[in-house]
Amino acid sequence: MSDRIRKRSVMIAGHATSVTLEEAFWQDLRLLARRRGLSLNALIGGVDAARRGNLSSALRLLVLDGYRNGELGS
Repeated sequence: MSDRIRKRSVMIAGHATSVTLEEAFWQDLRLLARRRGLSLNALIGGVDAARRGNLSSALRLLVLDGYRNGELGS
């Protein structure tokens, strides 16, 4: 089920942290990372370095932007 919430560990700037997102967002983040030629950790690390709030929210907004600019979706 894609609305199930999943907590995953990621490495950001050399330290482990956990991020909680719905499975659908994890799937889209992996796809976005592949399309940008990045690892998932690198993509998340870039968002972490530029964010001004909650990391999970910033990642959801990144996915939304991916749909809006045509990187994700049909």
